[in-house]
Amino acid sequence: MQTVQSVEAKIREEKILGPWQLAWIRLKRNKLAMFGFYILIFMVLLSVFGPIISPYNMETLDLSNISAPPSLSHPLGTDEVGRDVLTRVMYAGRISLSVGIVAVLISVLIGSIVGAISGYYGGIIDAVLMRIVDIFMCFPFLPLLLMVAAVMSDYKIHPNYRIYVVMFIIGILSWPGLSRIIRGQILSLREQEFIQAAEALGLRDKRKIFRHLLPNTFSSIIVSATLEVAGAILTESALSYLGLGVTPPTPSWGNMVNAVTDAYVFQFYPWRWVPPGVCIFITVMAINLLGDGLRDALDPKLKR
Repeated sequence: MQTVQSVEAKIREEKILGPWQLAWIRLKRNKLAMFGFYILIFMVLLSVFGPIISPYNMETLDLSNISAPPSLSHPLGTDEVGRDVLTRVMYAGRISLSVGIVAVLISVLIGSIVGAISGYYGGIIDAVLMRIVDIFMCFPFLPLLLMVAAVMSDYKIHPNYRIYVVMFIIGILSWPGLSRIIRGQILSLREQEFIQAAEALGLRDKRKIFRHLLPNTFSSIIVSATLEVAGAILTESALSYLGLGVTPPTPSWGNMVNAVTDAYVFQFYPWRWVPPGVCIFITVMAINLLGDGLRDALDPKLKR
């Protein structure tokens, strides 16, 4: 005769798993995706908590150790004015990761709403919104970004506020691709039985779009957002490298790599530009690995 405990254990083993639980199980089986996930967590923790435990501030000057090589007191050396490179790299991680995340949140918010409204209503509304999307997609992204950043530079925006402008610019120019993805999914979902039931219940359009349709596109939004974070970080790094993004003394990985434009620094002071470059590479690689893993894990056609 089975005990109560054995019956409960059997029930737990045979319980039906939800789609998010199945996706998490598939993601955990993907070693590369989990490797990227752990690396990304490490970079986030390093950027958030590293400066707290560092004995230096990002602006602390050590005039006796200007452009000093790595040592026990300065594990990654110092820059041209004696600031600790490791501390500035960790502070810069906060800036670069924040730019990537906030820019993608702006992009996801606009793209999801436009795509959902366009796909649900169709007709003239769909045509107008999609033409707006086409106009945005016709803009050359990087040249337009450089032009706006250059104009922003002419207006002498304070460095402390410039980061917010960079976030907004990247986010406002990155949403059209996601809106097309969401629109395509909404066009299919609106013909499903659960939407017909919602119409029979007399639910308002707003409730049907934001409570029933958009939640069913979360898998695509998550995957797209994950991969866009990597792109936003690279874009910010490129702008900062060109002097049109986050400007010193506020550090970002991009403007720290800008030191490599000096041939003498490139040859004799690699500790000033290699660490931020490695951080960009590692973070973007980790995000891409995680994004690929999420794409596979959230694909309902996979039965692994």
